[in-house]
Amino acid sequence: MSEKNKESLGEIHLEFAKNTNHRAWELLDKKGRTPGENQEMLVAAFASLYHWEQIGTTANTQRGYWMLSRVYLSLKKAADALEWAKKCLEITDAAPAEMEDFDLAFAEEGLARAYALAGDHNQARNHYERAVDLGNQIEDPEDKEIFIKDLLGGNWSQFSPG
Repeated sequence: MSEKNKESLGEIHLEFAKNTNHRAWELLDKKGRTPGENQEMLVAAFASLYHWEQIGTTANTQRGYWMLSRVYLSLKKAADALEWAKKCLEITDAAPAEMEDFDLAFAEEGLARAYALAGDHNQARNHYERAVDLGNQIEDPEDKEIFIKDLLGGNWSQFSPG
């Protein structure tokens, strides 16, 4: 494959990675999704991860794992949410220098939510407390605000984090 074709393929992967990630977020945020939209959301999250893995960084892959965990959380599929949240934390722990400070906090938040959905409130609390600690260490005020808003919002599946 010529260098020009590799660049073009990389540009295509980047465009698809961004577009499918955006679509997954749109559907994740949508109230009252249809079963078809739930399926589309899941497929979009997997497609985004695939394309990021072709051209992205370790952090892009980590964020794709987090997204899949969040999608499965919204679908109330605890085992799948937990599987992807664990993968997210594993890759985060394996390459901390490649992550932003908010990636560390969100990895713990994702695992806390997955354990909450699975009904393991002890593990949920442990990871929630780590998420809070890491969230407090986020340097950029805008990133910190986004993280805190996310942490305090959403469905915690019968778990009371506060």
